[in-house]
Order: sequence, then C-alpha cells, then structure tokens
Amino acid sequence: MAWTGRCPDCGEWNSLVETAKPPKVTTGGKAPAAAGPAGKPVRLADVRAIETARFPTGIGELDRVLGGGIVPGSLVLLGGSPGIGKSTLTGMATANLQANGIDTLYVSGEESTAQVRLRAERLGPAALEVRALAENSLETILATIEAEKPKVVVIDSIQTMHRSDLNGAPGSVGQVREAASALAEVAKRLEIAVILVGHVTKEGSLAGPRVLEHLVDCVLQFEGERERTYRTLRAIKNRFGATSEVGVFEMRSGGLTEVSDPSARFVEEATGALGSVILTSMEGTRPVLVEVQALVSPSELEIPRRVVNGIDRNRLSMILAVLARHAGIGLGTADVFVNVVGGVRVDEPGADLAVALAVVSAQKGEPLQGDGGRPLACFGELGLTGDLRFVGHADRRIAEAVKFGLGPVVGPRSGELLSGLTGCGSVREAVRSALGGSNQQIAA
Repeated sequence: MAWTGRCPDCGEWNSLVETAKPPKVTTGGKAPAAAGPAGKPVRLADVRAIETARFPTGIGELDRVLGGGIVPGSLVLLGGSPGIGKSTLTGMATANLQANGIDTLYVSGEESTAQVRLRAERLGPAALEVRALAENSLETILATIEAEKPKVVVIDSIQTMHRSDLNGAPGSVGQVREAASALAEVAKRLEIAVILVGHVTKEGSLAGPRVLEHLVDCVLQFEGERERTYRTLRAIKNRFGATSEVGVFEMRSGGLTEVSDPSARFVEEATGALGSVILTSMEGTRPVLVEVQALVSPSELEIPRRVVNGIDRNRLSMILAVLARHAGIGLGTADVFVNVVGGVRVDEPGADLAVALAVVSAQKGEPLQGDGGRPLACFGELGLTGDLRFVGHADRRIAEAVKFGLGPVVGPRSGELLSGLTGCGSVREAVRSALGGSNQQIAA
C-alpha cells in the first residue's frame, strides 16, 4: 500500500491511521456465522467478589487520589505538561514500593539509564534500588515484563513506545493504541500494575487517541505551573475510587513534598489587601482555602482585556455581566485581571462569589476584611438572575474557615442554621455585606 498523506474521502491531511487488515471470511452470500463458541452468561449474584489488596505507594496524597493505593493488574495513566514532575512522582512511588518489598520496573523511552540514575540520586538511596530499562521497542519491553514479572511497571512515556510491525512513528495514533492494548493484556493476565506516563497537548488535554483514556482504569492529571511550586493531582477517571479527590504537592530541591494541609499554606500568604478575598472551596472531600485576587484598571483599548489565571475566562465574563446588571457595577471600560494565588486551578461553581467580591473590592478601592482585620472568606454560586445559590458541603467550608480565624463567612442562605455564616440571598446583598453596608450605590 502506498503512503497517502490526505484522505481521499474527507480531504483532511494526516488523518489516516494504519491498522492491521482483518482476515477475509467467505460466507457464500449468507449472513456471517459466529466465529467462535457461544459463551455462558452467569448471574451477577452468583459471582464471587474478590477483595484485592492494594499496593500503598507511601505518598499519602497520591494514595488518596488513587483510592487507597495501586490495584494489582490495573492500568494508571498519568498525564501532565513537560517539567511538571511526572517522572519525579513516579520515581518516588517506585522507590517506596521497592523499599517495601514490592518488585518494580522503570521503563524509560526518553532517557538513558544514566539519566534516570541522576534523578534517582536526588530522591534518596531507596530510589537506586529500582530496576530500570531504557527501551522503546514494545516487543522487548513485553518480553522483559514476561521474564521478570515485577509487581509494578512504569512506562515513561507511552508516546515513545514503538511496535515494529507498524510503520507509524512513535506517538502516532496507531502506535499509542497498539502499545497500550498490548500492555493492558499483559497487566490483566499477570496481575501487574502498569503506570503509563503520557504527554499533553498545547490545550492541556492528554495526547493520543481518546481510546487510551477508555482503555486504562485510572486517569490522573498532574497540573500546575513550572514557575510556581505548588502542584495538584486530580483523578479524571478511576474505576477503583472516587474522581473527586485532589492531591496537593510542592516542588522542592529534593523532589515533590506532600502538602497535607494546603489551607494553612495558602492562608498564611494571604494579605487581605485591596482586591483580595479567601475562597472556601471544596477539592473532592477536602475543604481548601485559597486566595483570589483581582485588579481593575481603566482600559486604553477599545475592547477591554479580561485576563484570568486559575479560573475559566468565560466564567469571569458571566460574573461581570451579573455584577453590571444586578449590582450596578459596570466594568465595560475597564481591564479586569483575576488570579488564584499559588498556581491553583478552581473549577467549581462555588468560586463565583469570591471572584465577584474580589473584583468589587478592586473596583471600589476598599479592602474586604472580616473580624479582627483578617481576610474575608466567602463562597457561593451566582445565578444569571443575580441570586446567590447554595453549594454543597457548606458546613465543612465554614468549619475550615473558622479553624483559621476567618469567620464569619459570606455565603448563600441555608435552610439550616449554620454558625459562622453570613447568609445572603443575592449578589447585591452579598456585596453590601462585604463592604459593610457603606456603599450607597450598592445599597440602593
């Protein structure tokens, strides 16, 4: 078959994927017959559930996101941008597993074993006990796994694996799909846990075919900015645990360090200055306090700028529209900048009120402070009608803020009496409460 760069049907370039040609089956003009014997279905009630002991990695934040540890025979896909710390995290995990007597194998398709050793030396002596293999031939890797039979295998990265009977380059759709399928078959058959390190695209999504995410049991996203020290680990998919858990790490010279109490780290850096509020957010089942800052300045452009870091830009546009329509705060001629401090990304709707109050504080030139001059804490979702809507786990959010002396917390009214909450029914009422009721434009 000749090489073709453009699809003759749809006209798209570089869209053809190489696949193995299926064997030709002749049916004599009749409907195709079954190729194999029929299976025997069983009632799920008759199936015996097997409790499988997990492998704890010794990294509490990683085990939390995984649901308690690595499940034997499972496939875990770990994705993140270059330099975020994927290799460091997997190196720390394999070192702890090896130290606990769990045999591991680290397969590197991007680095030599000498380069892997240099990174392992920074992680401590236990990391030097991990066996390493510098190889990108899929056939060689599978043969090594069959022969050595380790309990945990790390493939760094899946985009570098190459199958010799396919002509595509490493990282192509066909190569990634076939490599992941072969590794999945070995993992399930030999009860070996496989961690696949994956690349991400410019947009931040996992590179490669979407079937890769469907094939694995767990998809972890390692997020953060290389210029910042904090990293967050999120579970996008997890067949053996919850997808709402988040782990927080800090990058230091000796590797990644767990941040077991991220609220303490973020609150101690909060200034309570102009345009700053504390958001009581929920990351999985854990409340986390983060600082949200805003800057409003007159724009010299025909179309004012809306620059965000840590939240969705479209969400900011909606919040500004609600403030203009229902709180009388127009920002159509001003540049608005919003930042979640520490490189943390917040996706939950409960962050709406924090963004709104930070913008109001910056626009009015009045700092928002709670009792004792401490930064103001808040949470709540804004509706398009200007109402302040209730979000989940309000009691846990308030308790976390009160623990650090940030009460009372401004938030939506609740059907139950919650101590430490200043309940508001609308964004206008919340802004008036945050400003102390002194602003006549808001109170009108």
